[in-house]
Amino acid sequence: MEWLLVSVSTAGAAGTLRVRVWRTLRSLGALYLQQSVCLLPAHDDVARQVRRLADRVRHQGGTARVVRMRFTEPAEEQAVIAELNAARDAEYAEVLERLPALRQELAQERARGRATYAEVEESEADLARFRAWLTKIAARDYFEAPGGQAARDAVDEAAADLAAFEQAALQAEAPDPGSRRGLRAVADS
Repeated sequence: MEWLLVSVSTAGAAGTLRVRVWRTLRSLGALYLQQSVCLLPAHDDVARQVRRLADRVRHQGGTARVVRMRFTEPAEEQAVIAELNAARDAEYAEVLERLPALRQELAQERARGRATYAEVEESEADLARFRAWLTKIAARDYFEAPGGQAARDAVDEAAADLAAFEQAALQAEAPDPGSRRGLRAVADS
């Protein structure tokens, strides 16, 4: 397997460039070997983004080198893959750590009888953030870290909770038209 060894220095360049480099490499899931030197799998899309970043660094006064390489020792490559997987698992664990709060909020609002459309909208936005977060992690999960499936399952379970909550809100806000209350509401409108 090919890897990209990336070395970047933003000394002498604008401070915003340093942040841009850090954010880009972080979003790609780079494994830092030491300050300003990292590894990434040489997938086509990753290589393209790294090449664009290196060009930007050079054009803005910094230095960048991108070297394609292969490990000569399989055990070293496996150690790097294990480190990358551990980093992704830590990210997936954070999703798993924060997701129960959404589910707990849904349960509490339902228990209080506050299953409303406004709560559905708020919870939908929260769930969308979790899904977007999971998508970003998955994009840099090059070796299918073990924690990914549990995080995906937990988000799916939260989506099922939200669907049930939405159904409760629908029933609470749109009573059965055959009921006396429903007839009065229809007559008043």
